[in-house]
Amino acid sequence: MAPKLWTEWSMALSHMALGMVSLHAAVKTFQASRGAAAGFLLQALAAATVLAPGLDTDEDCLAGAWVATVIGLPLLAFDFHWVNGDRSSANLLLGGGMVLAVAGGHLGAEGRAVAAQAVVLVVAVTILIVAVFTTNAYGMWGGMMLGAAGLLSRLEGDRLLLLPKEDICRWVLAAGNWAYHQALHSQRLQWE
Repeated sequence: MAPKLWTEWSMALSHMALGMVSLHAAVKTFQASRGAAAGFLLQALAAATVLAPGLDTDEDCLAGAWVATVIGLPLLAFDFHWVNGDRSSANLLLGGGMVLAVAGGHLGAEGRAVAAQAVVLVVAVTILIVAVFTTNAYGMWGGMMLGAAGLLSRLEGDRLLLLPKEDICRWVLAAGNWAYHQALHSQRLQWE
């Protein structure tokens, strides 16, 4: 009985951490960047669907996670590229996410998993590249955390470090979102 209770608490805490960090980031970045704020908000809402009573169906949770991944993450990358003058990459990332969001209904479960994995890694790498060239330490940290979350999700096995693999991925994603929020803040201060 105790391992099942621990697993439930671990899942709830990781969703709450991701939701709270993402919601905080959305509120703090709203005035400076509505796109990044929307990306953070989508991630917070996806985490909240699991915790809200009555919405805890697999279809609702999967739909929320899909939207948060293929639209929310490109919105974060969009702002990084846009502020640094790379408007074509920004538009390409966001347009690709929108196309994937629409096409998601025509993909099977494995196709959606591969597409989501590709989006996570592309966003992580592009933000990491921009952060390296602008010497934004928080952006580098966020890119590495998002990349780590993407790679951890592909590992075999259900548990890592005594916790369920999905929970560790959410904790790492929460750390990455915090770093992205700080990176956006420092990037805005640099341009002012």
